[in-house]
Parts: sequence; structure tokens; C-alpha cells
Amino acid sequence: MTPRLKETLKKEIQPSLKDQFGLKNIFMTPSIEKVILNMGLGLDANDSKILKSCEEDMAKITGQKPVTTKFKKSVANFKTRKGSNAGLKVTLRKNKMYEFLDRLINIALPRIKDFRGLSPKGFDKFGNYTFGIKEHIIFPEVSFDRADKVRGLDIVIVIKTLNKDHSFALLEKMNFPFIKKGDN
Repeated sequence: MTPRLKETLKKEIQPSLKDQFGLKNIFMTPSIEKVILNMGLGLDANDSKILKSCEEDMAKITGQKPVTTKFKKSVANFKTRKGSNAGLKVTLRKNKMYEFLDRLINIALPRIKDFRGLSPKGFDKFGNYTFGIKEHIIFPEVSFDRADKVRGLDIVIVIKTLNKDHSFALLEKMNFPFIKKGDN
């Protein structure tokens, strides 16, 4: 069964973007390639119990087992050793990616306390969008009582596009809650 967001993207969003930007065919419209979630654990990554509980939380959020990332260099000021655990990472593609984005937009983001919207300044020069979430417990899959500590997540949405404006238009049509210019 195809995800709901994927169907609306194919049937409604891509044709409207094609008309909006005057593109020759539907394959020139911006499309999402993958979604990457990172959870940095810092010094807690060396504790196996904390690492395991965070791994379980990320697996519940994404529906996929996370990969443990390692430090590439030793830095004395940050108390890091080369090869020791740094955090967790998950790369979502295809149907899991669309299901995650649907849950993020419609369920998780509205649950953030005092949420005013996402910043439209998170686009890089290639059109990819990056933003952070301060609490991983906004996802309904994670039990608030079971979480030992509230942790943050970085989410990167990799978009195949011609420029930033096309990426912004795609995410806006997918109902991403961006801050409007008049709102403060």
C-alpha cells in the first residue's frame, strides 16, 4: 500500500509545481530523495544502557534500526576519542520516508510546546532542508515515562531540485509549517 503523502505528491503537488514553474515535464519537478535523522549523544554514547535506549527510541520513531556513528578525530577540548561512539543515524528512503514525513508534519510538529513554525532559512545552496528538534518525545511512538532523558534530533531532507525556491515550494505544498514573513 502506497503512503498517503506519496499519492498526493504524485497526483496533486507535482503537477501543480510543473505548472507553477513552467517546467517541460513532471520529472523536472523537485522530489525528495531521502530523509536523514541524527541524534548526537556526546559523552552518554559510551554508556551502553543509554545507547541501547536511544537506539530503541530511534527505531520506534523511524521504523528502522539506527547505525551507531563514531568520532573521526580525537579532540581533547570535547573529551572525544577517535573511534568511540558519537551518536545514532538513520537514513530513510522510499515508502518509510513518506510515512515518516507524514507523521512529522501532521502529528509530531504540532505537539511541540510553543511551536510557531519552522524557519525558512534552513535551506542550503543545493536546496536541501535541515532543521532540529529539541525533544524526541514529541513523536507518539516514544513513551514519555520510559525516556530517561529528553534528547534532540537533527533532520535533513535531501531534495533533488534545480534551486532553493523549488525546494521551498515543494515543502510548502506538503504542508510544512513554515514561519510566514509577517509573523513574529
